[in-house]
Amino acid sequence: MKIIGGLIFIVIGTLIVMYTEWLLKNFGRINWFEKHLGAEGGSRMGYKLVGLIIIFIGLLMTTGMVDGFFNFMLSPLTRGRV
Repeated sequence: MKIIGGLIFIVIGTLIVMYTEWLLKNFGRINWFEKHLGAEGGSRMGYKLVGLIIIFIGLLMTTGMVDGFFNFMLSPLTRGRV
C-alpha cells in the first residue's frame, strides 16, 4: 500500500509541476508566494516548489524512508529527550 500511495503522490506532484500555468489561471496568485518569491517567479515558482515537495514525499513513501527522514530532520529538536 505504501508503494501505491507513494506513486499517487509522485503523479500528483508531477501534474502540479507540469500544469503550473493552468493552476495559476484557475486558482490565481498566492500572496505569500508573491511576497517571498516575487523576484524569482512568485506564484509560479511557489506552485512548482509545492509540486516538488509532493514528489519528494512520494519518493520517500515509495522507498519506505519516511520515518527515517523525519527522524533525521527532527533529531535536533528531540536530541535531549528519550
